[in-house]
Amino acid sequence: MPVELTYPHIVKELGKSARLERHPRTRVAMIVTDYLGRGWSAEEIVRQYPYLTLAEVHAALAYYHDHHEEIDRELAEEEAEVERLRQNAPETPLLKRLRALKVQRQRQG
Repeated sequence: MPVELTYPHIVKELGKSARLERHPRTRVAMIVTDYLGRGWSAEEIVRQYPYLTLAEVHAALAYYHDHHEEIDRELAEEEAEVERLRQNAPETPLLKRLRALKVQRQRQG
């Protein structure tokens, strides 16, 4: 009979992202982003986010290492959503002015 693993400090509800129990707005994927994307150690993550404990960060990283496909998929879906929103966002007045300025400078020489 399979044994269900539990992770201290981590809550995972069916259909929802894994989160910290004490900080439900902090997802495991957010901690993993700092770990993988920024190359931060667990200690550095705690330095940057002093409301976290080292135990919470290590629990999040342990969860990631046991469920990397789930977390990697979550991060890929978020990245795709950001890109979709970026592609569909209207051009801001500032961006229009900057593009016009760039064209003007190219014409001048």
